[in-house]
Amino acid sequence: MNSIKKIYITGGAGYVGAMLVPKLLAEGYEVTVLDLMIYGEDVLKPHVRLKTIKGDIRDIELLKTSIAGSDALIHLACISNDPSFELNPNLGKSINLDAFEPLVKLSESLGVKRFIYASSSSVYGVKTEKDVHEGMSLEPLTDYSKFKADCETILEKYQSDDFTTTTIRPATVCGYSPRQRLDVVVNILTNFAFHKREISVFGGKQLRPNIHIADMVDAYLALLRAPKEKVAGEIFNAGTENQSVLELAKTVQAVMGKDVTLVTTSTDDNRSYHISSKKIADKLGFVPSHTIAEASQDLKNALEQGLLPDSLTDERYSNIKRMQSLELK
Repeated sequence: MNSIKKIYITGGAGYVGAMLVPKLLAEGYEVTVLDLMIYGEDVLKPHVRLKTIKGDIRDIELLKTSIAGSDALIHLACISNDPSFELNPNLGKSINLDAFEPLVKLSESLGVKRFIYASSSSVYGVKTEKDVHEGMSLEPLTDYSKFKADCETILEKYQSDDFTTTTIRPATVCGYSPRQRLDVVVNILTNFAFHKREISVFGGKQLRPNIHIADMVDAYLALLRAPKEKVAGEIFNAGTENQSVLELAKTVQAVMGKDVTLVTTSTDDNRSYHISSKKIADKLGFVPSHTIAEASQDLKNALEQGLLPDSLTDERYSNIKRMQSLELK
């Protein structure tokens, strides 16, 4: 019997967290969010079953007092994406790697039953195989990806009958969120198509797996609800569509209007990712139900409704610009 009722989420006021938390509350869970709140403290609306804490995952004393009593922990907090990480490698290492094992160890000691870690599909590196599955070797190309892979290995050591550990490797998330990111491929293309009526495609043949943010949220729910024997010590990819950058651009163009032009230029960035999400479908019955076109449409609607003011210039929509501005330590 799955007795998870109280969920603790690190980074719960981030891009995915801002959609995940309301869904969990609607499903009847009690939620505690720990987040630096650097993208705004109004991302999550007040709720009787929600507790928000402005704090740092490197603060062990804060973790001790706030994690106690939680049934499950979803670890979303990290310095996201390679450019943001490279901006301050020491900060990236301290948050993405050094803080991880203390968090896992503490969660286990405080009686957390289930620990879900958000890794990344970038841990595979560049693969030529058509469907990259969870059994394949990891060849991370950047420190960001290497530390994601290192944390997976750390987490695996703590799996036990009393402490269920699960890793998920998401594709690039896209679509609208109250804590919007406009620095990931589909969202970038949509934002520029809306304002400039032009999309620049660098290269175009590189494959980029994506997943609609609503599906990403549902993937976490699937991991929480699953019987522990199905997820204990397991790793799952989570993606929707493996499209080339050019195909993504054409999808966005179809949503945004025929007057949007595509401009293609060459690039030396030939990183290409192509992941299979068969395992999560087979083991947990999780199959994404939203498309990349829907993600672009949701963003278009948000832009038309004025929900994303100054979307070309406001640093809130870009992780790296926000970090540069705040000079995080």
